[in-house]
Amino acid sequence: MNSKYEYEWGGHSSQVLHMRMHCIYFGKRSSKRHLVVSRHRNNEVLVESKLYLTKMREEDLQLARQMVANSSVSSSLEEENDGATGTSPGNSPKPLRRVLDLSERRKQFRRTRSLNAPSPVQQFGPCGRIMKNSAMVMQIQDPASQRLTWYKPPLTVLVIKKVSDASVLAPFVQLVDWLLQEKNMVVWVESAVLEDAQLNENVRFKVIRDKLVTFKDGRDDLTDRIDFIVCLGGDGTLLYASLLFQQSVPPVMAFHLGSLGFLTPFRFDNFQEQLTSVLEGHAALTLRSRLRCVMHRRSDRKHEEKTQEVDPDGDARPAANSILVLNEVVIDRGPSPYLSNIDLFLDGKYITSVQGDGLIVSTPTGSTAYAAAAGASMIHPSVPAIMVTPICPHSLSFRPIVVPAGVELKISVSPESRNTSWVSFDGRNRQELFHGDSLRVTTSIYPVPCICAQDQISDWFASLADGLHWNVRKRQKCLDELSDLTASGSEDTLDEIENMKLYDV
Repeated sequence: MNSKYEYEWGGHSSQVLHMRMHCIYFGKRSSKRHLVVSRHRNNEVLVESKLYLTKMREEDLQLARQMVANSSVSSSLEEENDGATGTSPGNSPKPLRRVLDLSERRKQFRRTRSLNAPSPVQQFGPCGRIMKNSAMVMQIQDPASQRLTWYKPPLTVLVIKKVSDASVLAPFVQLVDWLLQEKNMVVWVESAVLEDAQLNENVRFKVIRDKLVTFKDGRDDLTDRIDFIVCLGGDGTLLYASLLFQQSVPPVMAFHLGSLGFLTPFRFDNFQEQLTSVLEGHAALTLRSRLRCVMHRRSDRKHEEKTQEVDPDGDARPAANSILVLNEVVIDRGPSPYLSNIDLFLDGKYITSVQGDGLIVSTPTGSTAYAAAAGASMIHPSVPAIMVTPICPHSLSFRPIVVPAGVELKISVSPESRNTSWVSFDGRNRQELFHGDSLRVTTSIYPVPCICAQDQISDWFASLADGLHWNVRKRQKCLDELSDLTASGSEDTLDEIENMKLYDV
């Protein structure tokens, strides 16, 4: 697809672009001519972006050029007729009728509603343009149209519950019993769940215990076995689901039964209606990107070329020592009293050395976690980016930075460092980074598809308000209240009123 296309999203058309389309997918790559879809390999889960491609007609291209040429003329005509009295289009003067015609034509070329910036023009002036590159991939997503649909009804569901929390036991039994009896689904749980003494005392659970399928973390591979994931608890349950699936992740529905619940938008009160709606395919999706982290040990440098294999579809398979993280990877000084001295490279180029307590490399999802506590900005999970945040840097000018999602970061201990560093991945798998070792971080091709309670925008800002009390403060008094004080005839002086204003702030 190297010719000119017009892309339509949710019924709206956009600018004419030179592009090569590529779809975000949860498993094996799939493509159609008129519909860009994503599909889970064996479970046949289909994600429909509703992105239709139609080749532009020649008259449409001519109309677009005419609109650009007449933009200045139409603007002047609109200013001249701004104060004119209203008349019907049929009786209006000819210049005004021309403005109305151009206004109607512009509606055919409205830009799509998107969180991502509009695609740049490919030509600069009469001579310059971006060099065509067959490897360049341009993705344009409309969060409002990113919805989940099932190619086949889901049959297997994995239920993850918060451990060591008695308040989750009753909802867990109620949910599992409903999935087994009402939906006839195969329910998977971790084998450690069946060892819970309090849960085994539940009479209702004893009836359904033998109907559950169990697995053990680190021993059983769940790839292509699970169609759907339900989390009961806090944000840790979603992080655990990401850890279990190091490649394609089934859609995740998270219920808030924990403490913070930033990543768990659903309430458990009416779980039957909500789950039924999702299983019928009525749900919006947030694709939360993950980071692919690969440790390169100095002792394994001879075999560095073998750390990555390529499958028949051309997708990079995770190396044996790689791990995917949903929140962040943290490099710190560990138990050493000395400052960390870490070298940072971006796409092979040296950027800077970090001297401080450490460094946080996070996803947009992780921007509201440890990175936010370290002073970074909060980024919507749909923004394709990687955040680099220093921890207590020994420099007042070292501010957090945001880099494109497609770059590769290399992190290593500086040769002049007095000590080694320690690395943790989403708070797990902590290991030491020695001199000569390196950690390479880039965005994974396997996101976590999280089901929204409402939509991407509403869910995220609701979590900011509920979880972090974002921008919560007392309201400043309006001017009417202050004028009432001055006109009340009281003996308050202007200085006293100013003091009252300071206290209100």
